[in-house]
Amino acid sequence: MAILTCNNLSKRYGSVQALDAINVNIEPGRIVGLLGPNGSGKTTLIKLANGLLTPDSGEILIDEMKPGPETKKIVSYLPERNFLSTWMSVRQLLDFFCDFYADFDRERAMAMLSKLQIDEKQRIKQMSKGTREKVQLILIMSRRAKLYLLDEPIGGVDPAARDYILQTIIGNYEPNAAVIISTHLIADVEQILDEVLFINQGHIIRHSPVDVIREEMGKTVDALFREEFRCF
Repeated sequence: MAILTCNNLSKRYGSVQALDAINVNIEPGRIVGLLGPNGSGKTTLIKLANGLLTPDSGEILIDEMKPGPETKKIVSYLPERNFLSTWMSVRQLLDFFCDFYADFDRERAMAMLSKLQIDEKQRIKQMSKGTREKVQLILIMSRRAKLYLLDEPIGGVDPAARDYILQTIIGNYEPNAAVIISTHLIADVEQILDEVLFINQGHIIRHSPVDVIREEMGKTVDALFREEFRCF
């Protein structure tokens, strides 16, 4: 049973067709790269899956349910922009997530914070931009969700920390869950991807396992992406 299903899903912003009758199925246990140029529809799809937008036509289902209060219990969403209240300390954020999400694993979060040497007494306003993004990712990945939606999870993280962040994603999502990663840093993330969705101008133009791209096409995901999108 798919954890995410799109059936002829469409979304417009005025005269702009952000998504045009797309059909997608994402199975549990998969890490999926959602890849495309700026304005291709990646963030729109993620926001629809998280219930922040509503379709104009077609449908999107999360674990066979329309996005709403029940799906928010099983979807863990990392937006592109940092959402942390700067006056809060890490400890206060942990308390908040424990109160708000029944599936939040505080011990998991504490272990990751310790690994990155982030003090739980420190306030968000005292942190660098990169450290704030690490804290936000830790909070999101410490939920025992069924679907993780990550919009540019390593965009603001220094290269030295990217490998650890990617290992955090691999090591902390539930075996019966799926992870969707929207990113422009394809070469950095493709090592952890099981499959990719190429999206452009609101259309899914490729949905392939990474192994097929490497073995049958003899290319890396990054090389294929550059080839298919070289005109955009």
